[in-house]
Amino acid sequence: MRHAKVRAYTDHTTVGQVVVDPDGGVTIGCACGMTLTNGPGWSLDEHIRLHRAEARFLALSAVAPPGIPRLIGSPAPASAD
Repeated sequence: MRHAKVRAYTDHTTVGQVVVDPDGGVTIGCACGMTLTNGPGWSLDEHIRLHRAEARFLALSAVAPPGIPRLIGSPAPASAD
């Protein structure tokens, strides 16, 4: 699992220079080919962090042992009502 985490980290590093558009948009490329950008409700830094977190999650999920409890894909907890 450590190798998957390291691979996700190295495959999703920012590359190139930050580009600032005249309209205030800020972008930078990721090594995976995706362009990361800011938006009306999030900063470029927040997008970078989310992108890396998603990559780590997917990489770790792919190599996790069978039977390990998961948050995603699990049935919703029973209502207390």
